[in-house]
Amino acid sequence: MTREEVMTSIEEIGIFPGIRISSADQALYAAQTLYAAGIPIAEITMTVPGATNVIAELAQKFPDMVVGAGTVLDTETAERCLDAGARFITSTGLVMEVIGAAHRRGVVVIPGALTPTEVIAAWKAGADYVKIYPTAALGGDLYIRSLKLPLPQVKLIAAGGVNQQTASGYILAGATALGVGSELLPKEAIRRHEEHRIHELARRFLGFVKEARGTS
Repeated sequence: MTREEVMTSIEEIGIFPGIRISSADQALYAAQTLYAAGIPIAEITMTVPGATNVIAELAQKFPDMVVGAGTVLDTETAERCLDAGARFITSTGLVMEVIGAAHRRGVVVIPGALTPTEVIAAWKAGADYVKIYPTAALGGDLYIRSLKLPLPQVKLIAAGGVNQQTASGYILAGATALGVGSELLPKEAIRRHEEHRIHELARRFLGFVKEARGTS
């Protein structure tokens, strides 16, 4: 899968699921369930035990899945994830060495940022997208709208507090995609293997994106 194909998938789906679970098996289950539900994107955070093994297994089993690594804070971790098959690298904050590692390997990089200064620095450093985190704490969709007004060229992913009530508003405000975690993948639903519940939540979030884009 090329870098351009990865970006196309992220932008078409509009949902950027963050999988932050305390078990490798549960992380695999969550990603596979989302894939079956029509969201072939999974950010496996480095807080998942054996995260690189999870990435490697998903990349091998689902060659058309956009699987990547989250909460990557240094070059060494980025390289391990890329060797495992990660197709994007994302961080909670702005870590320049991680951006550099992704550029050297030609993969999509999504640093985190919060202030306008950080957003501009990330964009100038070559970020494909900038993840605004935690966006809900700074005013939610109003904050995204405030950033997009002077920076329309920067593609933003809204993350941190996105839920069913606010999802549409972020897209209408100009977010390219939504970073969603437990609101899409409740820990209890994963633990109990409640596929129907996760599928229903996936259907809803995909619907929020589609509806908002249709009215924006």
